[in-house]
Amino acid sequence: MTAAAEAGLRRILAVVDLLIDAVDEETLVPALLPLLLGAVPGDSIIWSPRAGSADRPLTLPAGLLTPDVQAAFAREAAADSLVTHTTLGSGVPMRRSTLQTRTEFHALAAYADVYRPFGAEQQLAMSFPAGYAAGLPRKVCVAINRSGSDFSDDDVAAAALLRTRLSRVLHRLAISPRTVDKHLEHAYAKLRVSSRVEAANAWLTRDQAAVRLGP
Repeated sequence: MTAAAEAGLRRILAVVDLLIDAVDEETLVPALLPLLLGAVPGDSIIWSPRAGSADRPLTLPAGLLTPDVQAAFAREAAADSLVTHTTLGSGVPMRRSTLQTRTEFHALAAYADVYRPFGAEQQLAMSFPAGYAAGLPRKVCVAINRSGSDFSDDDVAAAALLRTRLSRVLHRLAISPRTVDKHLEHAYAKLRVSSRVEAANAWLTRDQAAVRLGP
């Protein structure tokens, strides 16, 4: 293994180590973004929860997406083939250059209004299932941006390796204790109780009544 390959593997393992220890998404993502930029090198990264989630995109550097840029993206994303791939397609790691030429990219309204302002001349994007939000399937899109050379096949392979692990961890975090507590709160409200003990007693009372009534 070459020194460069060894270094790349170490950067991927740093991401995996962080994912193993993750306890909730809120604290995970800010620590994760710089490690992802190490594993798949770029100038900036955008972490964007979608499909049923009210979460806002997180970026490194912070503040990468100004309100004007976000508004332009909302207007023009439907005409962007890479966005379509991550929102409606398989979401496997994809280079923009695989989908369109530089001339085609520069012809997009989104290029002038969204990508050029933060130097995204090259992009590698992927998406993956991330549990549920408000009862709807939730997906996270990750886009890594560069102003210089395009992403390599090794970059795409590293992203694919991490994509699987990211999805698994976010599914696990979707049923974290914090999420379970939220589900319990809704259940307590329906049962008109305020604790696990009261809930258990309510269920027991219901079952005893069902036994007395019989089939």
